[in-house]
Amino acid sequence: MDDGPLTDPISSQGDWNRGTEEDWEEEVFDQGQADLADRISLRRIEGIRTDIADISEVEYRQLRLERVVLVGIGARTMTDDEIQRSFAELKLLAETAGSHVLAGLMQRRNSPDPATYIGRGKVAEVKLVVAETEADTVIFDSELAPAQLRNLEDQVGVKVIDRTALILDIFAQHAKSDEGKAQVELAQLTYLRSRLRGWGGNLSRQVGGRASGGAGIGGRGPGETKIETDRRRISTRISRLRGQLAKMQATREVKRASRVASQVPSVAIVGYTNAGKSSLLNVLTAAEVLVDDSLFATLDPTTRRTQTESGREYTLTDTVGFIRRLPTDLVESFASTLEESVNADLLVHVVDGSDPDPVGQVAAVREVLGTIDADDIPELLVLNKMDLVGDDVRVRLRTTFPQAVFISVKTGEGLDELRARVEADIPELETLVTVLIPYDRGDLVDRMHRRGTVVTTEHQETGTLVTARVDSRLLGVLEEYVV
Repeated sequence: MDDGPLTDPISSQGDWNRGTEEDWEEEVFDQGQADLADRISLRRIEGIRTDIADISEVEYRQLRLERVVLVGIGARTMTDDEIQRSFAELKLLAETAGSHVLAGLMQRRNSPDPATYIGRGKVAEVKLVVAETEADTVIFDSELAPAQLRNLEDQVGVKVIDRTALILDIFAQHAKSDEGKAQVELAQLTYLRSRLRGWGGNLSRQVGGRASGGAGIGGRGPGETKIETDRRRISTRISRLRGQLAKMQATREVKRASRVASQVPSVAIVGYTNAGKSSLLNVLTAAEVLVDDSLFATLDPTTRRTQTESGREYTLTDTVGFIRRLPTDLVESFASTLEESVNADLLVHVVDGSDPDPVGQVAAVREVLGTIDADDIPELLVLNKMDLVGDDVRVRLRTTFPQAVFISVKTGEGLDELRARVEADIPELETLVTVLIPYDRGDLVDRMHRRGTVVTTEHQETGTLVTARVDSRLLGVLEEYVV
């Protein structure tokens, strides 16, 4: 008995006839393969393109913006919203560096290809998009290994840079002080040292006994390839920069010691880049720090003295903004600047309340604070830009961050509450204390050096006898060791 044609339940094209059950199974298999191909394909991210409709043709020619294509990979567990946010941030980084973003391409895969990051077939697709859009540069949303950079440039045919190089370029554009410029140059050279490459025999001047190619006697070089020479020069420059930064750090420590000796509490403003830290400093201290709606507008820390409502004096410092996956070299190079956060008595952690992922911002900042050993410092969470947030989002944010202060620097909302909270959270004046710290608690001695003022130190048989000025919080921890 003929039951009629089989119906494919997953087809969007309607019903069609199947000759046999084997044919139907083959069709289902082919459909599954198509779904798999779609999941791993390199697809465009909608909305990832710079809108230059408000720039005239003459102005655009004068700007000569670099034309770029963005490429990234996302784990198969990532949602479309997470991928969209990641590419939106990369797009903002590229535009801050001075680029015209033409397209964003994403591939879903759990681990990068060791040779080309996205695989040979996907590199060919990127090359087609580059030719179609006439792009000058391809920017990848991760740090690429030196071999991956070389392979991608050779195959795509245009300049390829990674996320680290992009962030370093933005820092180089915004560095103004001598210390900031030295820190950026140190990070750039550290990044570049392992990524030098050369083309042709002119970069290989080492020649053996029977020289190939007819170089022979008189053709032997100084025994060092040009790449090795460049690396040696870079290493020399890195050493010199570290020496300069050490001297600048000593000067900073003298100023900090002066503030500690006068028992002036210090408050550091930390947070994600472009969260409104500089604007908050200006409002609270009447400073005139540059405020710009761009990433990493502030690189050099700015410290101002101000007072609480009761007249108690404290210092407020604006620090460099953080970002997800901040390059390790950059964190190390800005160590002296970030020490303003490490040595603060209170961290005012500013978050952009209008951002689609404030929880991710908080996690990214706290991760960097952990790498610089500043995660044990008291933190006051402040959600800024609440004038841009609707009522539904406000309710959700207050549920997520119940202890936070909600403000708008632009409208003045919540600033009085913030001032009161800062005054309440600043530690009390330091107390002179003498403690005997067991040798297995060297961490406490380190905290006294970092968070207090050590007057004398004496090593005894049972431990270290330390006399120091410490605040009330640290005094509570040391109470059992007081002599």
